[in-house]
Amino acid sequence: MGRELARQLVAEGCNVAMCDVSAEAMAETKRLCQVERLPQGLRVTTHVADVSIEDQLTRFRDQIIEQQATDKIHLLFNNAGIGGGGSLFTNTREQWERTFNICWGGVYLCVRTFLPLLLKADEGHIVNTSSVNGFWATIGPSFSHTAYSAAKFAVKGFTEALINDLRLNAPHIKCSVVMPGHIGTSILSNSRKIQSGSESERLSDNEVLSMRQRLNGIGTDTSAMSDEDIQNIALERARSFREEAPTSAAAAAKIILDGVKAERWRILVGDDAQRLDARVRQTPERAYEPEFYQSFAKEVGWRIG
Repeated sequence: MGRELARQLVAEGCNVAMCDVSAEAMAETKRLCQVERLPQGLRVTTHVADVSIEDQLTRFRDQIIEQQATDKIHLLFNNAGIGGGGSLFTNTREQWERTFNICWGGVYLCVRTFLPLLLKADEGHIVNTSSVNGFWATIGPSFSHTAYSAAKFAVKGFTEALINDLRLNAPHIKCSVVMPGHIGTSILSNSRKIQSGSESERLSDNEVLSMRQRLNGIGTDTSAMSDEDIQNIALERARSFREEAPTSAAAAAKIILDGVKAERWRILVGDDAQRLDARVRQTPERAYEPEFYQSFAKEVGWRIG
């Protein structure tokens, strides 16, 4: 979604500064932004930074001031996120905290870091990406999902609290919390690479074992499967999540930007997000029963696992 947000913002005539841990990914995003010739003077800059590390964000901010030749910004999109570290029991503390520190800590630190630049603008808007997992902390009864869900709940609560904080102290700045459903992105494969510290598309021996255990846990007998079979299942899972999602990244970015233009503080992205929100509100006490998930997944066509 970050790539599509950058492309659509440039198409609207915005200067864009983006950060990522992958210089290669940003270079491709910048190339795509420049496919249609940029208006004269429009700036698109790329900056390597891990949003969970404050010193790197400070450097990112200082580079923006220099390379964009400005001391103010109007839009702040906090969209970085990874999955992983779902369980307090079966995942390491490092995996759990890596996910939490990027998905929640990155939002908090970015707001802290860039608030002075927003304050200097005549108007501004903070856009924080949460998730449907910010109001529904599961992806089904067969999987633990605590790190990501806890982080996304924090992002939602923080943004809602910001509404009044900004109204009292910086009324020219607005904020929105974005809650996407299943969006066609590479978050599965990218999350695994960040958690493992490897750029390889192939699973390590430990990841193959973990994937095998996960499949067994949801009732899939892997005893006759080779390690290569497990590799192929993981690749297909990442492909289908990206390519068969009900909402594309481009469509999601348009919904987000339309919501920001309308100054909506709550932006649900995708029909599945709209339906899930209604269901959870209607029967919150049943939200974590297996039947609730199974009925909803069947209704919207979710295939997670």
